[in-house]
Amino acid sequence: VSALVGAYLRRTEAEKAERGLVAEGAPLAERYAREIADPATAFAGRRVLLAEVGSIAAGIVVVAASRTGTEISRLWTARSVRGRGVGRALVDAALEHAPRPVRLSVWRWREPAIALYRRCGFHVAPSWDDRPDLLCLELSA
Repeated sequence: VSALVGAYLRRTEAEKAERGLVAEGAPLAERYAREIADPATAFAGRRVLLAEVGSIAAGIVVVAASRTGTEISRLWTARSVRGRGVGRALVDAALEHAPRPVRLSVWRWREPAIALYRRCGFHVAPSWDDRPDLLCLELSA
C-alpha cells in the first residue's frame, strides 16, 4: 500500500509542479507523507482495495463512505500493468455495493483516468473543490 500510494502521490506532485501548481522539488505535504508512512492510520475507516497481477501489487483505490454516498480516491495502477484492465477492475470493485452517488475528483490533465471514469458512467459534476484544474465527477443511481 505504501509503495503504490507513494508512487501516486509523487507522480501527482510532479505533474502539479510541471503545471506551476506547486513548487518544483517541494517536499510532500505532511498529510501525504503520513499516507505513505502509515497508510493503516491514514486510511482508517476506509476500504483500501488492492489489485494483484501474479504476485505483484499492481494497483490501489481507496473507498470511503460519506454523508451523502461514497467517495473514491487514490486510484493508481503500476505502469507495468496499464492497459490490462487493472484500473477498470479496481473501479468496478469500488463501485460494487457502494451507496450512490459516488464522487471523485481528478486532475483535468489525467485524460486516460477521465476516460475510464466516463466509461464507468461518471459525469462531470459541479465542483466541490476550489483547487484549479481539478475536475469533479459523480456517478448517480
